[in-house]
Amino acid sequence: MIASFLLLNMILGFQLWSTNRSNQTGVSLDPSSTVEDLNRALRNKNIRLTDELPSDPPKLKVITVKYDDSIKPGEEKTLKTPIYMSALLGKGASKEVQTLSEIPNFTMYQLDSAISRDGIYVFSQLYGKIPLFDVMVELNEKNGEITSYRQAFVEVESEVEQTEQKMISAQLAVRSLVDNYLSDGSIITEVRLGYHGQPYNSQTQPMYPHWRVTIDNGDIYYLQAFNGAVEKGAALTPFGLKGDGEASTASPATGAKNTPKK
Repeated sequence: MIASFLLLNMILGFQLWSTNRSNQTGVSLDPSSTVEDLNRALRNKNIRLTDELPSDPPKLKVITVKYDDSIKPGEEKTLKTPIYMSALLGKGASKEVQTLSEIPNFTMYQLDSAISRDGIYVFSQLYGKIPLFDVMVELNEKNGEITSYRQAFVEVESEVEQTEQKMISAQLAVRSLVDNYLSDGSIITEVRLGYHGQPYNSQTQPMYPHWRVTIDNGDIYYLQAFNGAVEKGAALTPFGLKGDGEASTASPATGAKNTPKK
């Protein structure tokens, strides 16, 4: 327990140092470009943005989450009562209620259609109205029915107090990716604000506000909403578990010119 808290304090301290350092090296928390500037950058690289960007994001804070050790994220569980996905998204059916009761706390999750795919429907856990991108339920479809699921679940630690901070705007986040990462002709399908964290060997972990930018070719970018650091990661790796490949973390996108990811 003591070792876990020491590790958590070290992580929080490093992230605070990183944020302060980024602010000192020119990462602005205020939008540095207008909508016209963003549109010009999109046109210059023939990049399409199909999602509407929020104009005034809320102030958010760092949160600390604790994983429910009774739920193992990598374990696939079979539903006693398979149902059709269309029924699950509907309302009022008694069979739905029965199925929902098989998945602990399922009412605390929301469908994440941007990273769902054929045969796998992803639901992200919510903190208030903000999704925890890495804490999810994956529903597996077979022969038209949802037959099994995998789940991760966390509780937000209320005793760890953090101050709400102003964030980089969605416009600035997208402009950073357009200038430094995205290839000509890319299509941005979704820009969403949520919480994201790195997989650490600890049951208690910090999560930071991120802009998640989804590209039509399946690429996912996470831009840390305080300091602009960019990470390109896998969409369907449950939080706390490492996937087949390590996610790559880049330096703050708004601080320096980076090599585009092709």
